[in-house]
Amino acid sequence: MNSTQQKIKQLFILVLFFVFAVQVKAQDGAALYQQNCASCHGADLNGGNAASLIDGVWQFGAENSYIYRNIKFGITHLGMPSYEATLNDGEIGAILSYIRESEKHVGAVKPPIVHQSETMDYDLNVEMFAEGLEIPWAIDFLDKNTALITERPGSLRVVKNGKLLAEAVKNTPEVLHEGQGGLLDVAVDPNYDKNGWIYLAFSHVLKNNGEGRPGAMTKLVRGKIKDNTWTDEQVIFEAPHETYRTTRHHYGCRIVFDPEGYLYFAIGERGYQDMAQDFTLPNGKVHRIYPDGRIPTDNPWYNEPGSIKSLYSLGNRNIQGMAVHPVTGEVWATEHGPMGGDELNLIQAGKNYGWPVITYGLNYNGTIVSDLTRKEGYEQPIFYWKPSTALCGLDFYSGDLFPKWKNKLLVGALKYEQVSLLDIENDRVMHEEVILKNQGRVRDVSTGPDGAIYVVLNNPGTVLRLTPKQ
Repeated sequence: MNSTQQKIKQLFILVLFFVFAVQVKAQDGAALYQQNCASCHGADLNGGNAASLIDGVWQFGAENSYIYRNIKFGITHLGMPSYEATLNDGEIGAILSYIRESEKHVGAVKPPIVHQSETMDYDLNVEMFAEGLEIPWAIDFLDKNTALITERPGSLRVVKNGKLLAEAVKNTPEVLHEGQGGLLDVAVDPNYDKNGWIYLAFSHVLKNNGEGRPGAMTKLVRGKIKDNTWTDEQVIFEAPHETYRTTRHHYGCRIVFDPEGYLYFAIGERGYQDMAQDFTLPNGKVHRIYPDGRIPTDNPWYNEPGSIKSLYSLGNRNIQGMAVHPVTGEVWATEHGPMGGDELNLIQAGKNYGWPVITYGLNYNGTIVSDLTRKEGYEQPIFYWKPSTALCGLDFYSGDLFPKWKNKLLVGALKYEQVSLLDIENDRVMHEEVILKNQGRVRDVSTGPDGAIYVVLNNPGTVLRLTPKQ
């Protein structure tokens, strides 16, 4: 079975479970809850040994598919067992329906965004930097007073002197906003004050020729902003059109620059997992180019016949976090695993990071991707998360407001709605601390030029600014 067929099967199973849930009577869901869940979560769902299910707070994923998988496969490291062997999909669906109906009955709503938060080192002020955004995806800064924020449907927004401008930047590229695609990363050239270049990554679709769904792939351009208008656009990466895929997920993409002047970006495997191992295809890889789109001749596969010349690494499932260490210049990345096996990797030239030959995760329906977690010739992650937290957004803290966090790694997570701080020494993760939790799905995290930490949230479409409380 190929990867596309596996994806279709996984989606079909998730749909089936909702169908089964309808077929099981509501009272059966209540009874099943009392038999299997009440001893921990309380007979009235208000919590006990485990968290309340009707307070509007979901620590391990709020979407139905997340809750379903948590019940079926468990969160064993926290003491929640797997019910895969004792409950069928219809019964799990009935319990979920009962929980959702109970939420509606009590009027459960997600608590508002906090104004303060505590960490081991600092008490934080949490300010609203921008709100009312439509699926914001990334943030970068032109200067201390000006930020750029991408919205996945296709808009590039500007925050000037603390105020979100009402009008988006005009004339930005047309994007395919479908599935996980749209306008993705924005990155400001390290020499912006001299050259004015701004870089955008987005999902690009081919023209529909009437022969079925048109292919799409991640594309990069650079341009300038003059009078709130995108101008002087140059294409710096566009994959061969024969490599485009008809899926609408796993585009990547983050853009970073190293001290030597190279630009790195990542393209997800687009749902075709085996293609991540093929150097003649662009997907499932990290790429390295010059900022103007030229390709370094010392790239690892540059001289291989038929290769994509910009490739820098192989076997990357779907990277949505990249950062360059401010001291060493090394490129680090976080990538989405399947169910379990989200990874933190140190990206190096010519290395193969294993997907799908080795993995710590399973398919979303619980089936095995690979029997192997290690194999000669494939890199081990520096750190991995199991269960997966849906890693997204990455930055080494490089400001002065939080001196104890200097050069520590800020890691965002969509599913777990959190920002973690990782202490890394000699390429080893020594400690992990969650510094922000349950404010929204974390899409990006970045150090601002003022030293504050900026957190891009989905649901709500908001950017938060974190500073130490004086």
